[in-house]
Amino acid sequence: MKASFSRKTFFFKRPSGTSRGVLTEKKSWFIEVWDEVTPEIKGIGECSIIEGLSPDFTDENSYTLKVQEVCANLNLYAESIELLEKWPSILFGLETALLDLKNGGRRIVFENNFSRGQQQILINGLIWMGDEVFMQEQIDQKLKEGFSCLKMKIGAIDFQTELKVLERIRKRFSADEITLRVDANGAFFAEEALSKLNQLAEFELHSIEQPIAVGQRQAMRELCEQTKLPIALDEELIGITGKQNKEDLLRSIKPQFIILKPSLHGGISGSKEWIELAESLEIPWWITSALESNIGLNAIAQFAAEYQNSLPQGLGTGSLYTNNIDSDLCVEKGTIFIKCKTR
Repeated sequence: MKASFSRKTFFFKRPSGTSRGVLTEKKSWFIEVWDEVTPEIKGIGECSIIEGLSPDFTDENSYTLKVQEVCANLNLYAESIELLEKWPSILFGLETALLDLKNGGRRIVFENNFSRGQQQILINGLIWMGDEVFMQEQIDQKLKEGFSCLKMKIGAIDFQTELKVLERIRKRFSADEITLRVDANGAFFAEEALSKLNQLAEFELHSIEQPIAVGQRQAMRELCEQTKLPIALDEELIGITGKQNKEDLLRSIKPQFIILKPSLHGGISGSKEWIELAESLEIPWWITSALESNIGLNAIAQFAAEYQNSLPQGLGTGSLYTNNIDSDLCVEKGTIFIKCKTR
């Protein structure tokens, strides 16, 4: 087999705020693989990074060199994917490219009802941080589009303003009508977190993602024990490799949920391991994209469809960019599906 790679910068339609800053663009590297016998059939996979969050990204030059090395030694890495354990975004790109090639280079990573266009996946609508007016505009638009689950980024603006936004939603829609999730991206200080979580719980939220920064395992465990608002671990899982280490973390913290982003949490193979462990410990989970383009998003959605998971997934990021790659993915009424696929 042979491989090549390319790089593309995607531009946000409008600046998108998180507690780590405002995003205006993001970069992805794309690995293409093919067999010399049929070079016209190619599999493609996306290596998607988020600066400051991806554990395998320090700078563009060293990352590009690693992607180049993987492509130059494709057969070695294809046969020993564990060599990329510390490079989850590249692992995800390689895994999905190889699976796509195996399935005929048709952008099929998993052959299932979703990839055949016969299944819809329930997803949450993402509300980015910004001023109160901007956040309210997003909420109104997502509700108009038919979303029944909203996920709101919090932690970067005034907390009381964020509470007002949530209160306004709850006055219009009960918890039975609209499911609300919030994502703090580790923005709360440990000593204030429980108080803030209890205030948020008054609005009957589904969960909060990563309320405090990573590396405070005891504090996170205590939060999970005491909180009235269910906690979902996200960033806490990044960089944890090896089955025993993963199990130790889950048993130590005992979260109410975990959230998996294949580009951050070990690719397809690493995410499967997290899911097996979570289910063995009766910890519910869902899958989220990590701002991939439609190439990566398509692969993640197909992976999610491999499981019978009724929770809304975090796969609604396909419309973020002005220059996204054309795709058959479609989002309607709070679901994602592949439109007009006949195979």
